[in-house]
Amino acid sequence: MNLFSILSFVVIISCVWLFAYKRSRGVNVDGAEGFFMGGRSLTALPIAGSIIMTNLSTEQIVGQNGQSYVAGMEVMAWEVTSAIAIVMLASVFLPKYLKYGINTVSDFIEIRYDTQIKRIISALFIITYITSFLPVVLYSGSLVFNKIFRIDELLGIRPITSIIVVSLAIGVIGILYLLIGGLRLSAYSDTVYGFGLLACGLLIPTIGVTMLGNGSFIAGIDHIVDNTPWLLNSVGSIDSAIVPWPTLLTGMMFNNLYFWCTNQMIVQKALAGKNLAEAQKGVFLVGFFKVFGALFLVFPGIVARNIFGDALMGMPDEAYPTLVTHVLPEMIYGVFAAVIFGAILSSFSGALNATSTLLSLDFYKPVFNKQATDYDITRFGKKITIAIGLLSIFISPLISFAPAGLYQFVQEFNGLYNMPLLVIILLAFYSKKATAFAAKVTIYLHIILYALSKIVLKDVHFLYVLSVLFFLDMLVMFVVSKLKPDGDFELKVFNTKVDITPWKHTKLVSVITVLVVVLTYLMFSPVGIAR
Repeated sequence: MNLFSILSFVVIISCVWLFAYKRSRGVNVDGAEGFFMGGRSLTALPIAGSIIMTNLSTEQIVGQNGQSYVAGMEVMAWEVTSAIAIVMLASVFLPKYLKYGINTVSDFIEIRYDTQIKRIISALFIITYITSFLPVVLYSGSLVFNKIFRIDELLGIRPITSIIVVSLAIGVIGILYLLIGGLRLSAYSDTVYGFGLLACGLLIPTIGVTMLGNGSFIAGIDHIVDNTPWLLNSVGSIDSAIVPWPTLLTGMMFNNLYFWCTNQMIVQKALAGKNLAEAQKGVFLVGFFKVFGALFLVFPGIVARNIFGDALMGMPDEAYPTLVTHVLPEMIYGVFAAVIFGAILSSFSGALNATSTLLSLDFYKPVFNKQATDYDITRFGKKITIAIGLLSIFISPLISFAPAGLYQFVQEFNGLYNMPLLVIILLAFYSKKATAFAAKVTIYLHIILYALSKIVLKDVHFLYVLSVLFFLDMLVMFVVSKLKPDGDFELKVFNTKVDITPWKHTKLVSVITVLVVVLTYLMFSPVGIAR
């Protein structure tokens, strides 16, 4: 990176902050609604930007492109199929959540079941975010940032030192974002970074394909189709290590429903919408982004394979950084660096905001200070934001001493509770007889079975395991509720806080989104351009 790149990086970061700050000033962040929920004032675009950037991390960009360098387009299942779960969030989950007027997913569980099960779920979310997600976002993001932009060489320091420097910068800025403007400021900055990531992300494979075609984009596509047609196949084999095809509509779909429809980190951004219609529109934008996001989260790996051949086969995670440095003009390095920095920052601040929300609203107020005022809750939220943020900054470099084990733990930890949480919420929607006792039994039994699966079925793909456990959890909920009934649940008074009139095009856009997913799979299959 030259001086111009560094200056452009600093200018972009500063301008995005100023823009977001000005847009967020209309909401008072001294109150809980303003700080944690953006004053329930977000419109479609900032909702979409916030969800996208909270979900999207640099580890995804590098990791998925590294996988596609080896295995091809079957990696896109993690992106493209999530659009169907996002349709479910918009058309099924959000209307029910907003009708109840909740701030957290665990609030809904408390209303439908009881306080104990609420705190179990809330505690699992908090433990996940603090012990794994937040420090890993900082560490892996800083690692990737250094890998692409060679910060260690630029500053003449050791790689681990550069990772500490980048982690510190991202962590401190993320904390300041939330302290100054809460969720609303973060959402507006995420929107800008989202547009930048889309533009820069698509630019890299476009230049790469044009290089392959000696100046012609069409000729470059022909080169890929002619030389590596097997990499364009999105349908994995039955024993694939990436995504076995039988799991696309089972384990993968259930996992997506958990992540997009019940995960506090994601759902909170939609709950901050000014009304149901705006929230639905924002969520649908996310759905379309996830489908087309495969073009810069997966396809560049195939471009790299065609440019570099098998040279990176022993280190596939180098495919994307190597492609970036090979095709990207040096004069826009600063722009791309700012976008990548923003992606890490967004994931960190999004998870940090969700963690402080859960701790403040689910534990501080009802458990530790029942007399707390709105101001007290917000003050605690800001203090815990600082504490957790600093703890994450401290932990992140330590991951370098055991990256493989901890990274694997991060990937697998959600399996401890994702399926029972999804089952509990689905039955909360559609069963009047599901009981709190059955929910607790389901969670405890699932944890035991999932832990056993890691010992007995360690060679079986975890999506197959989730496929089976979802139905077992559903069966346990039904049987235990039947054996130990607790009357019929019926809530007659709702604490609805915003207009819950659905967007008039919800059904049409839902159908279009699903069709786009199907057509995308057909295009990247033997029926389409793959062989």
